Amino acid sequence: MRFDRVAVLDWSAASGRRQGADSIWLAVAGVDDLRISNLPTRSEAESASMNIISSTLAEGRRLLLGIDVAFGYPAGFARALTGRDAAPAVWDWLAERVGDDAQARSNHPRVAAAINERLSGAAGAGPFWGTSAPLQRAGLPGRRPAALPAGLAPYRTADRVVQGGRAQPKSVWQLAGVGVVGAQALTALPMLARLRAAFPGAVAAWPFEPATAPVVLAEVYPALVDDAVTAALAADPGAVRDAVQVRLLAEALERLAADGGLAAMLATPPPGPVEEGCILGTGHLAALRAAAEGPVPPPLRNDCFALPPGISWVPVATALERLRAGLTPVTGTEVLPVAAAAGRILARPIAARRSHPPAANAAVDGYAVRSAGLGEGQHRLGLAPGRAAAGNPFPGPLPDGAAVRILTGALIPAGADAVVMQEDVAVEGGAIAFRGPVRAGANIRRAGEDVIAGDPILSAGRRLRPQDLAMAASVGVARATVWRRLRVGVLSTGDEVLPDPGATAADHQIYDANRPMLLALAERWGCVPVDLGHERDDAGAILARLRDGAARADVILTSGGASAGDEDHISALLREHADLTSWRLAIKPGRPLALALWPAADGRRRVPVMGLPGNPVAAFVCALIFARPALSALSGGAWTEPEGRAVPAAFSKRKKAGRREYLRARLNADGAAEVFASEGSGRVSGLVWAEGLVELPDAAAEIGPGDPVRYLPFEGFGL
Repeated sequence: MRFDRVAVLDWSAASGRRQGADSIWLAVAGVDDLRISNLPTRSEAESASMNIISSTLAEGRRLLLGIDVAFGYPAGFARALTGRDAAPAVWDWLAERVGDDAQARSNHPRVAAAINERLSGAAGAGPFWGTSAPLQRAGLPGRRPAALPAGLAPYRTADRVVQGGRAQPKSVWQLAGVGVVGAQALTALPMLARLRAAFPGAVAAWPFEPATAPVVLAEVYPALVDDAVTAALAADPGAVRDAVQVRLLAEALERLAADGGLAAMLATPPPGPVEEGCILGTGHLAALRAAAEGPVPPPLRNDCFALPPGISWVPVATALERLRAGLTPVTGTEVLPVAAAAGRILARPIAARRSHPPAANAAVDGYAVRSAGLGEGQHRLGLAPGRAAAGNPFPGPLPDGAAVRILTGALIPAGADAVVMQEDVAVEGGAIAFRGPVRAGANIRRAGEDVIAGDPILSAGRRLRPQDLAMAASVGVARATVWRRLRVGVLSTGDEVLPDPGATAADHQIYDANRPMLLALAERWGCVPVDLGHERDDAGAILARLRDGAARADVILTSGGASAGDEDHISALLREHADLTSWRLAIKPGRPLALALWPAADGRRRVPVMGLPGNPVAAFVCALIFARPALSALSGGAWTEPEGRAVPAAFSKRKKAGRREYLRARLNADGAAEVFASEGSGRVSGLVWAEGLVELPDAAAEIGPGDPVRYLPFEGFGL
């Protein structure tokens, strides 16, 4: 059951124009990305709902509109009031009687009192009750009656089944007090009747009608996702709870629409009589709450790094292929203003909210004319008073036989279909003279010639660039759903390693070069670097660091200790506590590469760990070749390939078959690749000297000056 949009409307029965907390909020998620509106009155909320339905139907799409209001009353009320056992009959009855005045004050208390009199014949007998100063009137008791007329129950079955963590559900009969729902229903149900009437046959009300129409109305209860709301408010204490609720619920339902969960909810029968209605999600609360927490990426397969038996030296191409096949995003999503989304990776595609340009406009400064009759030869047209400018359209249609001054970007006046460039015009008093012919559409940008409303403009997995933000903003997209930045933990180990470069080192000690390098690489690649520090060669201490890293990071990079020596504690701990695959890569510089899935303490995540070689040059090269594409895939982005080009060699080298080699290189003044004097993995100065890498193939090769080689500039690795 496909829905292209999900809208969630949080209703209010308050009087007067009101915004902020305890007012009306509307969230729309789907092809238009995510929009959140704070509507000051019920009439404006109804107009917004009408517009969403109308635009969805015009586009040939489907909409689920969830409203936070009881769609029905306890069994027996519909027949007692209307003679029919159908909740929509109550909607129609109320629509004829309930309304708002100019100050958004509703007459629903008077209607409730009239219903009490109709059903009980005595003041104070209900079923409606609960009064405050503005509601006080004859026929509305202040407290719940001991017994309701016509055998009506105090609660709907749905309210008892889904309580949102409250000990006692709220009654639809209660009109005043904290958390009341009765007034909301009396003011909202007439709107539902009008929505159905405005689009006959196109709008279905669930669960009273099959959820197969283009637009489905459903009762929702945003408090069902309060755990996710609480977490969101903790991250953004200034946000309005109602706004966060509708946003998270709309996003959750849209995710469920994509994976079949929403269809399952709509196929579930209500827990009580159909006429009472049902809260969407009843019987599926775990799925709804999980969806509100964000999309849950599929788990990494335990064997995602496994290789066929018998392979000990793994070719680079094979390792990259296996790595790519086993990685999926491991972070959740968040919604950001488009202006704040630069560098982030889109989690959901973006479609245009309106066409660009939205209407035909002038491509040049000149004069707007009607092309009919302006063939070959000289023409003279009188100038209409006024002009058309980009921010000030011409106020009326173009008079017959006249032209109007128009500036670049201004809307084409009604009746005009061409613009004559000002360079081609002679102005003579109140008229212009020019030579034809003038063709229809000349010097006009057509409406939608760039983008048409509803067209996809940016695809999921794209890292947003400044020009992408311009594209989204130009078609009215205000917010983007992006993957949260991947948290990359970096841990270095070794007794010989000094973490503080300012400390005095003995001859047997080296300063920690890998950790600052890898943290900086993670940041340059759009991730959040998490410094997990340095640890000596102590298995227990390293174990504690890995556990801490699994709690703080989405992926961990280590350097050193990935081989099989006595002090290679990283590979030993990964083998004991995680799912380890240790590759001996057919690569130079490099060779040992440990890959594992470390179980996080919460039991819900398995954190990828990549153990890089300890020598700085080998760690750097393996980070570029393996970690960069892996981090991109784990972040929700595309698998990245290094950007290379063929250049002539400015060196000589003979290599054996069996390993792919990466030489530190840069281009000389002639555009040929020269390589660093030493191939040693500990020569960090070569990384500073180099501006890229020369990649030599797995096969044997003998290279001389002028022979073509593949050059990979560091810029192609995002550096």
